[in-house]
Amino acid sequence: MTEDERVQRVVDFFEQLTPQSVTQFAHYYTDDAYFKDPFNEVRGLAAVSGIFSHMYVALHEPRFVVTGRVVQGDECFLVWDFLFRFKKFSPEVTQTVRGSSHLKFAADGRIAYHRDYWDAAEELYEKLPVVGGMMRWLKARANS
Repeated sequence: MTEDERVQRVVDFFEQLTPQSVTQFAHYYTDDAYFKDPFNEVRGLAAVSGIFSHMYVALHEPRFVVTGRVVQGDECFLVWDFLFRFKKFSPEVTQTVRGSSHLKFAADGRIAYHRDYWDAAEELYEKLPVVGGMMRWLKARANS
């Protein structure tokens, strides 16, 4: 499998991710895979797939759209939009979080390291009632 085929396989998986396909994480992640994002830092296939399973419990219609990629050897960066609707706050409004993932592949082509980068304050907290107003106020004060 070439570098591009390996990355395309992962992109296809994430763009077509469903609650049912989360059970297929063993095809894409190593048993001892490491995952970190602004809210989680875990190791192990069960813990990583658990984070993505919880995403479907906490949010309406979450989905990823990969908008860019940079591949070098056994590593890549994916740039993505994460679209979802809150279940409790404005469930009729689709939200977008923009971020990127740094992936490192094991020799067998599965992901051994997955680190997500995105600004939780701007991309999430500012969109919440009450907290959002306070975050926007703090941002304005910091920029003045």
